[in-house]
Amino acid sequence: MPVQFQIAEIELYERPVVLRLPFRFGVVTLTECPQAFARVHIELADGSSAWGAAAELMAPKWFDKNLALSNEDNFDQLRDVLKLARDAYLSDAKPATAFAHFARHHAAHQLHCEQRAYNPLLASYGPALLDRAVLDALCRARQVSFYAAMQANLPGVGPSCHAFEGIDFNRFLNSLAPASTIAARHTVGLLDAITAGDMTQRVNDGLPETLEEVVSVYGHRYFKLKVSGNLVADLARLSSVAAVLERLSEPFHVSLDGNEQYTDALGVAELMAGMRATPALARLYAAILFVEQPIARKLALDVDLRQVPIGKPVIIDESDGELDTFLRARARGYVGVSSKTCKGLYKSILNAARCALWNAEKPATAFFMSAEDLTTQAGLSVQQDLALVNLLGITHVERNGHHYVNGMAALPEAEQQSFLHAHADVYEQSHGAVRLKIRRGQIELRSLACIGFASAALPDFARMSMLT
Repeated sequence: MPVQFQIAEIELYERPVVLRLPFRFGVVTLTECPQAFARVHIELADGSSAWGAAAELMAPKWFDKNLALSNEDNFDQLRDVLKLARDAYLSDAKPATAFAHFARHHAAHQLHCEQRAYNPLLASYGPALLDRAVLDALCRARQVSFYAAMQANLPGVGPSCHAFEGIDFNRFLNSLAPASTIAARHTVGLLDAITAGDMTQRVNDGLPETLEEVVSVYGHRYFKLKVSGNLVADLARLSSVAAVLERLSEPFHVSLDGNEQYTDALGVAELMAGMRATPALARLYAAILFVEQPIARKLALDVDLRQVPIGKPVIIDESDGELDTFLRARARGYVGVSSKTCKGLYKSILNAARCALWNAEKPATAFFMSAEDLTTQAGLSVQQDLALVNLLGITHVERNGHHYVNGMAALPEAEQQSFLHAHADVYEQSHGAVRLKIRRGQIELRSLACIGFASAALPDFARMSMLT
């Protein structure tokens, strides 16, 4: 039974994150970035109350790729949408379900952001963070896990938001069965060294730096390969990647991520044709599961992809700004959409339900969701993202935060140990810090079925900067 409550307080924080390796995706090379945190206090009608929390990186040049804006400009945009969402969620004291708190502010928040020239994807960042913190508080108030709360539809997901009409969410959510492990899909960024011969300078922190080393240490069998939109450079780089992956005796699987680097579908088709024409790429091409958002978001839905010989399923990611975007993308030949907690957990649930509904109609094409990363950090961020995609039945997820950031090395020792103690299956102590544990390409998830939204430990908010 859905539970109604008031949102009494919302606190926003941030702390810096410094990368151990530069991460180039699309038009940006990331070396440092703030991580945002939200704490939400809810009060139930029976007099009980609880705090909940969530975290998300403030990645520059992903939500808004305007090159006239600096990284600091992007960080300020994200801070602003967080504050706008906080003001919206605190503006109405009437009790509501967790989902209704999202639904009754969604349209007004999007409009308010539009008036500030913020695109819908950027606008979604604020509610996405708050909704997870609200749900965490609800789970703690009712002493249930995220999985149990969602399977019983405790948040009240349903038609109080127009986009959610026509789907039986009680039935859909009750049908979900989380697994105990998930495969980690390793990201190969555009600056990442493929072999030791590519290295000009090493970090020498004992952790893997090249693709060769990553495969050897973590045992990945799923990979996400960034492509730049330059045909010659991409084919050469993919050939280098293929030379490493060819050594694997077991099957491997890859996705290609264009990060909006193509202006049209013909450029994507040219890349795929170039791969098919390159014998050294035959096994790599056969292993491609899908191509992720290759076309710039302003142009992505202009052409029906079914009229272009791409040869592999294509999904949207950055284009997924509004609740109905997947519907429009489907009509243009896209067959999938990414789940990212920074876009909103309710959007992920909605799109997963759509895939289930459409596939039950037995179409010629199967629709699916992929699980993608925005450099989610160890702790609340990565755990809540893992729990969400696991709930939705996705069997592999892009994980890159553990590779580009030195785990929890920058965090207070007590916080590190708290997470390690609470989630010893998810983390390990190695190379001087607590970090994500990956064995044979898999991440254990059993401890995420704890009370709250996938975390039995909490960050040290007293050591953070508060956003006012």
